Amino acid sequence: MLKRILIFILVFLGYLTNIAAQDKVNEKQQAKVKVKADEQYDEYSFSPAIDIYKKVLDKGYVSEDLLKRLGNSYYFNAKYQEAANVYKRLAETYPDETEPDYIFRYAQSLKSLGEYEESAKIMARFKEITSVEDENNLYDADYLTKIEENSGRYEVKPFEFNSKYSDFAASFYEQGLIFSSDRDTGNLARYRHTWNSRDFLDLYKVNADSVSNNTVVKLDGDVNTRLHESTSVVTKDGLTMYFTRNNFLDGKKYKDQNGVIRLKVYRAELVENEWTNIVELPFNNDSYSVAHPVLSPDEKKLYFVSDMPGTHGASDIFMTEIIGDGTYGPIINLGKNINTSARETFPFITKDGVLYFSSDGHQGLGGLDIFATKIAFGNFQEPVVNVGRPVNGQYDDFTFIIDDENKEGYFSSNREGGLGEDDIYTFVETEPLVLDCLQDVTGTVRDRISNEVLVGATVKIIDEENNEVSSTITDDKGNYVLGLDCAKGNFVRASRDGYVPAEEYLNKSYGKPRIVDFYLERDVVTGGFGDDLAKLLQLSTIYFDLNKFNIRPDAEIEIQKVIVAMEKYPSLKIKVNSHTDSRGNDAYNLWLSQKRAESTVAYMISKGISADRLEGEGYGETRLVNECENGISCSKEKHQLNRRSEFIIFD
Repeated sequence: MLKRILIFILVFLGYLTNIAAQDKVNEKQQAKVKVKADEQYDEYSFSPAIDIYKKVLDKGYVSEDLLKRLGNSYYFNAKYQEAANVYKRLAETYPDETEPDYIFRYAQSLKSLGEYEESAKIMARFKEITSVEDENNLYDADYLTKIEENSGRYEVKPFEFNSKYSDFAASFYEQGLIFSSDRDTGNLARYRHTWNSRDFLDLYKVNADSVSNNTVVKLDGDVNTRLHESTSVVTKDGLTMYFTRNNFLDGKKYKDQNGVIRLKVYRAELVENEWTNIVELPFNNDSYSVAHPVLSPDEKKLYFVSDMPGTHGASDIFMTEIIGDGTYGPIINLGKNINTSARETFPFITKDGVLYFSSDGHQGLGGLDIFATKIAFGNFQEPVVNVGRPVNGQYDDFTFIIDDENKEGYFSSNREGGLGEDDIYTFVETEPLVLDCLQDVTGTVRDRISNEVLVGATVKIIDEENNEVSSTITDDKGNYVLGLDCAKGNFVRASRDGYVPAEEYLNKSYGKPRIVDFYLERDVVTGGFGDDLAKLLQLSTIYFDLNKFNIRPDAEIEIQKVIVAMEKYPSLKIKVNSHTDSRGNDAYNLWLSQKRAESTVAYMISKGISADRLEGEGYGETRLVNECENGISCSKEKHQLNRRSEFIIFD
């Protein structure tokens, strides 16, 4: 398949291991018969290579290298039955020499044939010989059930402009599409590519303007060349396009040290209805491929696919910031939650921040499957979900795009029943894709004035339509734990009898846990005349040092709470009653307690409370709270309990 040049980005080069001679095979004769096929293989000319390798094999010339090359030739052309047969022979004949890459492709070939149980066994072997951690749930035995649960949400039909050739990589453009195709057979003799004996790819448009309305025409300008062009994205203003092309610029093609023409991302400008001023992006490289560009919804970031150094698998998805003036930010790999040890390719991002991409590393139905994950706010750790049937199947499914508003979109596939090698399909999403974006919200509910925890307060999650999503009750420490959908805006609301409810709005996020504490205000002061406000507000006791009447720092905090209450309720009047312990003579204690009451009142007046709302009286040792009377031996701690102030409500 032509698209595989773009899917793989880099097909494994060389496989230059020496051919192990078989007893019945003459090495010189084997090398002579095989050399032509090797030349075709190393140039990615897999179609001719298949015929040659197969003839060599049929003549009884068997080697590890021959089976590897033949298996790959079948696999890279989506001939999964033949690939599975060859990989099976390779794994059984050379069990110790067969590298994990071939075991993985063997399992993928079986999966594409619907042999899921056998594929799982081979994947278990892959896991065993690689000793990798299952970072992407590649070995979840229940994955088929999960895929089926997410299936049946699309109505799919063929694209009306498909041809008998390869058509794929649709992207939205104006009121129509740009897509890639090799339908132009006029250059058959000169430019036909021998990967699978099909033409090179160009970019076409349809229904995008008066010229292409109901007609497929090539893009105007300098975009299309005699090599491959594919996977494009156009900015919202319609003036800039990023696209994939072989390493070809200004009429020259460039190769790496192995003679391979790599893929690069280029930028073009629309000038007088023609795409021109083409430049390659600065992070391209002649030694590796960069391809399949797509823009973030705000067009400030560019996502792409590459096999550059640091790639986790055959190809990974990367991101960079578009700074402007031809400069870009650091290249960021999206990480192992999205990228696997296999292929991730063809990204697309919706307005809601959902990344769709194709992969044969995440668990699928065979070949490349289409997956989705939320990447809003730069988080790449949300669950990756297979979009299910009928978009995905046993063959390769890729280049998925969707319009958030009308839920219509396009994808490509090489499934059976198509018109060409690859076909574009249209779809309508009838049910929304369920993507988990769970955010933990924790906190404590307290009395705003006293700061005491409120046990049994109700905390709810309310969505933007004022629907209750979930609720809980605070525990004996005033704490709560709730979860919400971070892909939506939500209100967290706390309430309790006798208090004014409070809430906080949490905007869409990437799921980082949040702490939301509430400090509820009483709806009324529920005490009456003569009640101690300190008890009503659950204040800590106001204590004084021995023989002193100055306000201690800890007492100042509690008095501030009383001040807040009086500010909250302007009609509230307070009498400060101060007390001493029994040590010292009675007259002295009465004087000392009066000074403590006056000191407290003076402090509150200094903080803005009107003097006519305050009174103060000292009671000495006449109102002890414990047994520590004159002549009774008590500890310092017990004596301190009597050195206190009270805040009594009066009319």
